[in-house]
Amino acid sequence: MKLANLKQIPPSDFIIELEKHIKSNVPEVNPPDWSLFNKTGRGRISLPDNKDWWYVRAASLLRKIYLNEPIGTQKLRSYYGTRMDNGHRPEKHVDGGGSNIRKITQQLSQAGLIEKTKKGCMLTSSGRSLLDGLSSQMSRKTNLKKWYE
Repeated sequence: MKLANLKQIPPSDFIIELEKHIKSNVPEVNPPDWSLFNKTGRGRISLPDNKDWWYVRAASLLRKIYLNEPIGTQKLRSYYGTRMDNGHRPEKHVDGGGSNIRKITQQLSQAGLIEKTKKGCMLTSSGRSLLDGLSSQMSRKTNLKKWYE
């Protein structure tokens, strides 16, 4: 049975599984106290609805670093940005919050999943094996589902 790589698994499903894994198995990644009271960027109107948004963002960052390494904080801010509502003026793109991204990348670096280089963040061998293992595990589940249906 050929196992799928990360690019063949739906991103939303993979991020949910990775978020669960990070929340239960990586103690270095935990939200600071201020994360309950801040928005994820200047263009957002309200706070995130999900209480575990910090872990979801960490999982999404890991996936994004895997696909685009090396990638810097500014590129990640641009990726997590949004269109800002300017009232009667035209909307325009604004970058996402850099503090959230920097703090999460610091925590992932302390956990040994990523490393910072001059060109940006890159996955370590343990981070790459974590994502590859989780993607192969998910591909086995989907193959079994398709087999029995």
